[in-house]
Amino acid sequence: MAAEHYAVIMAGGKGERFWPLSTSERPKQLLALVGDKSLLAQAVDRLDGLIPPERVFVVTNKNLVQASREAAPILPPENIVGEPMGRDTAAAVAVAGALIGARSVDASFCILTADQVMGDLDVYRRTLQESLDLASQQEVLITIGIQPTSPSTAFGYVEAGPELQSGDKVTFHRARRFVEKPDESTADRYIHSGRYFWNSGMFIWSVKALHAAFKKHCPELSWLMETLTTAVGDDSLNAVLEATYPPLEKISIDYALMEKADNIIMAKGTFAWDDVGSWTALSNHFAADKSGNITIGSLEALDSGDNIVFSRDRTTAMIGVSDLIVVQAEGVTLICPKNRAQDIKLLLQQVRNNPDHRDII
Repeated sequence: MAAEHYAVIMAGGKGERFWPLSTSERPKQLLALVGDKSLLAQAVDRLDGLIPPERVFVVTNKNLVQASREAAPILPPENIVGEPMGRDTAAAVAVAGALIGARSVDASFCILTADQVMGDLDVYRRTLQESLDLASQQEVLITIGIQPTSPSTAFGYVEAGPELQSGDKVTFHRARRFVEKPDESTADRYIHSGRYFWNSGMFIWSVKALHAAFKKHCPELSWLMETLTTAVGDDSLNAVLEATYPPLEKISIDYALMEKADNIIMAKGTFAWDDVGSWTALSNHFAADKSGNITIGSLEALDSGDNIVFSRDRTTAMIGVSDLIVVQAEGVTLICPKNRAQDIKLLLQQVRNNPDHRDII
């Protein structure tokens, strides 16, 4: 009998770079930034025909459980689980491993994220399918590397080693190493080498392979996965999460595991992919006017070009400005240069320290 396949969608992010539209009560993954459905709903829909809804889980923040259930009503309510606090992706992956392991210790599953946009969905699903099949056959940790289209400094990279025996239509490589977000010259060198791929943050493995890797490289997470697996079985999961989470180290799955393991395989992702990491990403999904302005809402512009404007419920007027992001949402107006979109997170740190403004985040 073939091993069952599952999916876990990570949906606990704050989406701070999309402030002020994205807030702590309704972060990016619950917004319809691109398309008519929320990013979370789109992530669930992409699995149609590959993994049935009863085998799809969502790991989010406990304060977002109800909103996530409303965004993905096709999923069983009990499949949407809330972490008591953020501890980055390594702990969330351990929760995922426990949820699946409690169902079937022989299962394989994919870790996906709720804040990405995909194209070429048949290719996307085929990549997941062949990766899940491989994970069911070998004790390996599989990551999906995306063919870069530019020397981006916004993503981490995976260096691909020798090509392995390919699947039916998906190419697999031995992964040499994971590297953090590079500077511009390093990213340019990566692109020209042809060996580096964007780290998509999508992973595929079996329950057994993940547990073994945790046991070898980060025993604390092995213990967490074991403890939570038992809790899933006796309906005490939320109580055990509350008890075990506070002392956990805040660390990503890349640092905790992927940069240490030696049994990593990279599946080459040849589908369209966008991390939708900040307001500038909207340029990839909306047509610009003749002056290069991207507008969601209403804009009156005079001698203004190459701006990104979000003002769904009102009109924005511009004279003689360019390369700006202008957002009007939730009673807040944000204006910043496009090349400083990443600094919105820094601004929010300042806002949190102002007692008069804490209610706007």
